[in-house]
Amino acid sequence: MFPIRDDNTGRVRTPYVTYALIALNVVVFVFLQGMGTNESFTYALSTIPQEIRTGNDVAENVTVELGDERVTIPLEPTPVSVYLTLLTSMFMHGGLAHIFGNMLYLWIFGDNLEDSMGHLRYLLFYLTCGILAGLAHVFATTAFGGNPYLPALGASGAISGVLAGYLVLHPKRRVRVIMLRTIQEVPAIWAIGIWFVFQLVSGLGMLGSGSQAGGVAYAAHIGGFIAGLVLVKFFAAGRPRYQYT
Repeated sequence: MFPIRDDNTGRVRTPYVTYALIALNVVVFVFLQGMGTNESFTYALSTIPQEIRTGNDVAENVTVELGDERVTIPLEPTPVSVYLTLLTSMFMHGGLAHIFGNMLYLWIFGDNLEDSMGHLRYLLFYLTCGILAGLAHVFATTAFGGNPYLPALGASGAISGVLAGYLVLHPKRRVRVIMLRTIQEVPAIWAIGIWFVFQLVSGLGMLGSGSQAGGVAYAAHIGGFIAGLVLVKFFAAGRPRYQYT
């Protein structure tokens, strides 16, 4: 099930924050990461679970496993506090497919959530979910024996929170999806619910082999989603557009 658009009927606010977040992610990926070629920048500002756990910067060559492949990663010195990488890593991506998928989901689901919360609350909600998703990844890596030196990056954790918030506030809003090679419209509760079940099953399947495999940090997705479920009503409380649709 692949979403391509949702119903924007009734939206009254221009989603400036969503547009700005998408633009910032693209600018960082293209100009600072060099579309994935600037590894020094990427490794310096990605989240390294070992750094977050200890508070100490790691700047050395480390060997990590990605599936059946063992690769050596030259971790770079972090020019800021290692804890700030929980924020900086949210605006970097590992490749074109990675950023395209994340920005597509943000484009589809972010605007109506921003409309419900208001611009500032939506931004704070997005950043909070992203940081908590990063911490969830660090916790899962430590608890389940993942490689603590494997860098993590991407907006997926924050966007998972956005999906959870959308699910709570707009469970019946129609989402157009590609399913079984046909285009159909389904309620958001189905489009997002199926996505989360996939993340949960995939994440649970990694418990015996670490918190990350195939380059996907499922714990961050799950953590961001749970954060969104818990926090959405707090951030949306009192807004005139706060409604279930």
